[in-house]
Amino acid sequence: MKKYVAIAAVCLVAIISFNGIYKKAEGPHRLEILLLGHNSEHHNSEKFAEIVQQAFFKDGINISYTTDPNDLNDANLAHYDGLMIYANHDTITPSQEKALINYVKSGKGFIPVHCASWCFRNSEEYIKMVGGQFSTHKTDTFTTVIVDKKHQIMKGITPFNTWDETYVHSKINKDIHVLTERVEGDHHEPYTWTNQYGKGRVFYTAYGHDQRTWKNPEFLKLLENGLVWAVGKKAAKDLAKLSKPTPAYTDADIPNYENRNPKPKLQAALSPAESQLLTQIPVGFKMQLFAAEPDIEKPIAMAWDEKGRLWILETIDYPNTVREDKGQGLDRIKICEDTNGDGKADKFTIFADKLNIPTSIVFARGGVIVSQAPDMIFLKDSDGDDKADVREKIVSGFGTFDTHAGPSNLKYGFDNKIWATVGYSGFKGTVGGQRFDFNQAAFRFTADGKWMEHLGTTSNNTWGLGLSEKNDVFISTANNSHSDYLGIPFSYLNRVGMPGWESVKKIEGHYGMHVVTKNLRQVDVFNGFTAAAGHNLYTARNFPQEYWNKIAFVNEPTGRVIHRAVLEPDGAGFKEKDGWNFLASADEWLAPVQSEVGPDGAVWLADWYNFIIQHNPTPRGFENGKGNAYINPLRDRTHGRIYRIVYDGAKPSAITKLDKNNPEELLAALKNDNMFWRMTAQRLIVEGGYKQLAAQLYAMIQNKDLDDIGNNPAALHALWTLHGLGLINANNAEGMRAAEQALNHTAPAVRKAAIQVLPLTASSANSIVSAGLLNDINLNTRLAAVLAIADMPASDAIGERLLAAQKVPQNMNDYWLTRAFKIAITTHVKGALEKLRAATAEAASKADLARTRPDQIVKINVVQNAMKYDIKEFTVKAGSMIEVEFKNPDFMQHNLLILQRGSLEKVGLAADKLAQDPKGLEQNYIPKMPEVLFATKLINPQETIKLKFRAPADAGDYPFICSFPGHWRIMSGVMKVTK
Repeated sequence: MKKYVAIAAVCLVAIISFNGIYKKAEGPHRLEILLLGHNSEHHNSEKFAEIVQQAFFKDGINISYTTDPNDLNDANLAHYDGLMIYANHDTITPSQEKALINYVKSGKGFIPVHCASWCFRNSEEYIKMVGGQFSTHKTDTFTTVIVDKKHQIMKGITPFNTWDETYVHSKINKDIHVLTERVEGDHHEPYTWTNQYGKGRVFYTAYGHDQRTWKNPEFLKLLENGLVWAVGKKAAKDLAKLSKPTPAYTDADIPNYENRNPKPKLQAALSPAESQLLTQIPVGFKMQLFAAEPDIEKPIAMAWDEKGRLWILETIDYPNTVREDKGQGLDRIKICEDTNGDGKADKFTIFADKLNIPTSIVFARGGVIVSQAPDMIFLKDSDGDDKADVREKIVSGFGTFDTHAGPSNLKYGFDNKIWATVGYSGFKGTVGGQRFDFNQAAFRFTADGKWMEHLGTTSNNTWGLGLSEKNDVFISTANNSHSDYLGIPFSYLNRVGMPGWESVKKIEGHYGMHVVTKNLRQVDVFNGFTAAAGHNLYTARNFPQEYWNKIAFVNEPTGRVIHRAVLEPDGAGFKEKDGWNFLASADEWLAPVQSEVGPDGAVWLADWYNFIIQHNPTPRGFENGKGNAYINPLRDRTHGRIYRIVYDGAKPSAITKLDKNNPEELLAALKNDNMFWRMTAQRLIVEGGYKQLAAQLYAMIQNKDLDDIGNNPAALHALWTLHGLGLINANNAEGMRAAEQALNHTAPAVRKAAIQVLPLTASSANSIVSAGLLNDINLNTRLAAVLAIADMPASDAIGERLLAAQKVPQNMNDYWLTRAFKIAITTHVKGALEKLRAATAEAASKADLARTRPDQIVKINVVQNAMKYDIKEFTVKAGSMIEVEFKNPDFMQHNLLILQRGSLEKVGLAADKLAQDPKGLEQNYIPKMPEVLFATKLINPQETIKLKFRAPADAGDYPFICSFPGHWRIMSGVMKVTK
């Protein structure tokens, strides 16, 4: 008898546990649907996902996309109301199968679409659950035959005609309920049906091969009806009760870059609560409002002090109110505090006002440094009243002609210097006696403004910089380069004559962003990243481990999304994978401009909240303002929000504030699991000059333990803290010993830090070589070793080691290591520098014009801010030698392609397609096709290039275009060839 009681008890526990895993969300809520796709262009699930999420989003349905069948697990599925599959995965593992079957049996919805009936063919139970299995198909255009007009799913559905694959099924479950058929002669093929599986509902349709069906309004209505039915009555009722904002739209003078018909209308602004109802974040997260108008306005940047308080830059003057007297601006620095612990700011203090278009803020020297072109300014409160009473310029020379192309993204670096980016407005000035002239770049400088370094040149206007926990540097730019890696600082390349743009490599693995609104308004790079801002990584431990130091947040305000850029090692560098969205909104005002990990481990979002995001080029019918942005009265001056995105399972932060006068507290904070606190503690120790902590810092470095991602952050920060205190040099044996011992640390990032903090001496070089770091198993650390060796005194012995290592296939085939070894060899091998410079010059000369004297010179300029050439046509004689002098005074890159007659649209469309190719930029967006007769590379702002060619022998009209994606439609002309 006891045996049966025990069995009953076990069964009861199992039932309770089973129901507990898949607990239904209570109360009105947006439906959460997980869509499992695959990595294939055949049955392109990514495009399918984009179409259905845009179609369903405003109705309260969130689509979360994955291609990983491992997401079929109890813990993950528990977050969703339904699972949709559109994929061809051959097999399913036993654990995945069990999770999926239990999920549907528990009462959740299952929506297999089209090719999902050919998924998981090793599972008979899966086939039974779907209700049938795909067998064969042809293709045809056919019309829906509705079998059950009275079924809830079929309400409002009219028969539709579409081209699709003509599925024939086998293993059809006798229990399915057929809703539609495909009739072919006497054959009636079940095409849409429902099935009951345990407590769960299954909706299947065989429709859906490609966009010809996906975009059919009746198909989308059928699919949405089926989805809502499948999730069950309770979830459907909760969805019906959900407040769904329906913003008002009015006619307005809005730029119509895409020539849409009908033209765009102006959406009314929404309250923060309404905006959140039109915004999707990952399941398991909450979006919490911290501050909003009228308490704050137009937050363009944010940072936190050691007390955990949020500081924001508010700019009402942006973009066109560029003042000669910067002290008369309307912009402010505001401190926002939550004094009662309810998660919302309730105290607002103006730290400084009368600013003019400040763009970034960082804490340093007991105050803040703010980028406000043409200057970097330092502000400090010297009497403790939270009001700046010190204001001084520390660096001057940033361009002001375009206000969205100035300096931005100020960050306190591991090296105790301030890192930043600048767009095409550039920098021309003298710092520490050295003259600089660069634009579209990353740079760093000391907090006192007495030293600067140009780190590398990017390909476009730059508004994104991120530092990983392992001191890797990532960049995002506007115009189709949302994820780049800074691998070799320009100073190394410059010494051997290599160009600055080789410092930064485009690493993104995809083109498109994934929006949930159909009302997209972009100037160029349509549906891609045209205004990427920020590249901050998740550097705390309150989110799931998949985020830790691996996922970066790239803001795209034109798409109203925060993109998840998944960063993975790729040799000595990195590559990016599409992690879909961290946030996406159908509120056409929501405009994420900064997202970053805060003191609490949550990701904080600065929402610029503006219907008008586009800056330039100037649309037809508009004029440019002083900030080089087109003038539009619809630009908002009053809204702005700060949100926190919090994970449900997050633990409270162990630190809420730090005391800069308590060295022991700061030391302990170097071990915190949030890089914000570690970096803040490092900065305060260095600024405080707390050399008495040296012994504890040495001990911290000796700890060889690794965390869950193979790092030891405390040891890494300890090394850079010692370096900042000036304790790693030949005059301090203990500091040198600690750094040299760290060359053998178990964590690759700590070994890299040790390499970088050692003084540039022969002894350091020998220590690096002796530790075997020229052959380090981690190629990123190996890269640091090679570059460090390049800076150290010449040694014949080291030269021999470098020459041998250079021939190792792993080094020869790596993008970064090939360059690094060449550079290091020029230091340690006699004559190598001259040879490399000669080879570089020879390569450059090959790219120069042939020396043949031209018969005709044609000058073509880009019209600044207009995306046009200054001439629409020119005439040349057939067979003559032509030299085109092409000049670009514009703010962005352009090229010049001369095409075969009648091929403009063919080449233009091929150029657009290159935008989606990760190697498109390397090709300068020039399609490899015979219709492209002659072409220049993409040239940077203020650059001039010459194109020499022999005119075609046949007379006629030969188009010329700029092939940067999207430009060719308006940036074109004709070369007339005459006999």
